[in-house]
Amino acid sequence: MRLFVDSHTHTLASGHSYSTVQELAQAARDNGIEMIAITDHGPALKGAPTVIHFWNLKVIPAIMYGVRVIKGAEVNITDYSGKYDIPDWALKQLDFAIASFHDIVIKPSTVEDHTSAMEAVLANPYIDAVAHPGNPIFQVDIDRVVKAAAKYGKLIEINNHSFTARRGSDENCLEFARKCRQYGVRTVCGSDAHISFDVGNLGKVEAILKEADLPDELVLCSSAARFEEYLEERKARIVGKLAL
Repeated sequence: MRLFVDSHTHTLASGHSYSTVQELAQAARDNGIEMIAITDHGPALKGAPTVIHFWNLKVIPAIMYGVRVIKGAEVNITDYSGKYDIPDWALKQLDFAIASFHDIVIKPSTVEDHTSAMEAVLANPYIDAVAHPGNPIFQVDIDRVVKAAAKYGKLIEINNHSFTARRGSDENCLEFARKCRQYGVRTVCGSDAHISFDVGNLGKVEAILKEADLPDELVLCSSAARFEEYLEERKARIVGKLAL
């Protein structure tokens, strides 16, 4: 399976990343990636930008160097009730939002706590996916998390960076992919690039998807058009939320 969308990348704004939006878009073009999501870290992570950064992403062109640029965020889960560090008023203006645990933001706890928090964020209409959920430091009940994604029409990320930065993620990521196939849950695929050279670096993700025999229709990043369809779905979900 060929992947054409990289749904998790970071710019200089994250504080520990080393490329501009332009450099990420140029690298995507050079690597045959048709769409990237800019998902800088939320402000609870030391060195990350303030909420105003995310509010002002609207100034970034939708197309740069022939690459579709999705304006997003990686919010930090800040407690085990599912709270996070970017307010909903800012998230609703974005194209895409993923949520994740970082141990410098929140201390690892129990499987039950980790699972409950992921279920809570997946229930929120402004969150689209859980990022690097296979991290064994924050072990979850994989079956429950994927069922929550199915219930709320949300996404599970398979993160290429996890295989080197989060040792022991391999087995969990494979199980997530298998559960996504079992329950018909869609996945997104992120390089988690912190420098332009890693944009589109998704080889390990592709291997996991192949081993899990995940069909193309459950892999949003296998098609830019498929990912765009999801973004329209997100807009409709948020409009429905605001109409309540």
